[in-house]
Amino acid sequence: MANPLHAGFFAVFLLSTAAAHADEINVAVTANFAAPLQKIAVEFEKDSGHRIVPSFGSTGKFYAQIKAGAPFAALLAADDETPARLEKEGEGVAGSRFTYAIGKLVLWSRTAGYVDHRGEVLTKKAFAHLALADPRLAPYGAAGVEVLQALGLFETLQPRFVTAANSTHAYQFVASGNAELGFVALSQVYKGGRIAEGSGWIVPQALYQPLRQDAVMLARGKGKPAVEAFLQYLRGDKAREIIQSYGYTL
Repeated sequence: MANPLHAGFFAVFLLSTAAAHADEINVAVTANFAAPLQKIAVEFEKDSGHRIVPSFGSTGKFYAQIKAGAPFAALLAADDETPARLEKEGEGVAGSRFTYAIGKLVLWSRTAGYVDHRGEVLTKKAFAHLALADPRLAPYGAAGVEVLQALGLFETLQPRFVTAANSTHAYQFVASGNAELGFVALSQVYKGGRIAEGSGWIVPQALYQPLRQDAVMLARGKGKPAVEAFLQYLRGDKAREIIQSYGYTL
């Protein structure tokens, strides 16, 4: 029969060994992916002992910060172009880039019944403000502009734009009532297989370029097992299930 004192000592030894090898990872994360990343980070820490320290914001701003030497080990972008550019410029580790999610755009209002299922609310004069993320910095904002151009409404509606720093801020403009409606990431309003509150039009994919969201290991993360483990975890079944629960496709 095993000695319980020995068994207890061995368990403590394993925990202390895991703690000794645990690491913190600074990750730059596109604002639209905040909610799923927070859930994934909890599961990753449970399973690996490593801790994610996320910073949320716009992909364009993160690019500038990374070029200026920001201490991020990995980037989870809202597009595939920025990670590819960083890889080409030597800031991203060659061969580490992959698509972790494909996002969807939604025209959303906090008011039930305000946005119809075909987006025809955009052709009416019943609203004064339309929120969207800065299209120069945020791919979801650029996608919103694409939609309006495809519908022939860009010139008409541009004076009503409320431009936000990123998709989270665009969501906050609408949620607070400072804008009657706005283009946001579906993941921000999606729960239980549907738009959880207010009303929205999930924009047909034909109206904008696919929002392929790529991850890339950055130069500061190269050779660090915790960073490699996190990016591998992001491709695993547990993370993929969380990602899909927020309306992303894979």
